[in-house]
Amino acid sequence: HVQLVESGGGSVQAGGSLRLSCAASGNPYGSAYCMGWFRQSPGKPREGVAVVDVDFTTSFADSAKGRFTISRDNAKNTVYLQMASLKPEDTAMYYCAADRVCGSWFPWTPRSRLDFRYWGQGTQVTVS
Repeated sequence: HVQLVESGGGSVQAGGSLRLSCAASGNPYGSAYCMGWFRQSPGKPREGVAVVDVDFTTSFADSAKGRFTISRDNAKNTVYLQMASLKPEDTAMYYCAADRVCGSWFPWTPRSRLDFRYWGQGTQVTVS
């Protein structure tokens, strides 16, 4: 049973930066998981932000391209989302997720899958 715990959220002014972390445990397949970041604002559907595959390849939603970076440290079982040039529209609860495959994220389209198997509880990001 995979457990994911996010951290690093907070309040920041527009144009600022934040780094989110997601610590994974209980992985029966070790680091052999696709890891992703998703977000949801009140009244809006959940949307994908970025994924990093087991071979460290990455894919980003259009909203994140050029501003966000996703990375993973398998030795620490941790995935990071470095966010820069933040905008008020980036305000959301950010969730870390894991699954055995990234599936339709390469390349990203608005229909890229959101149905990852394992989810964290989320960390709030507020940009003002």
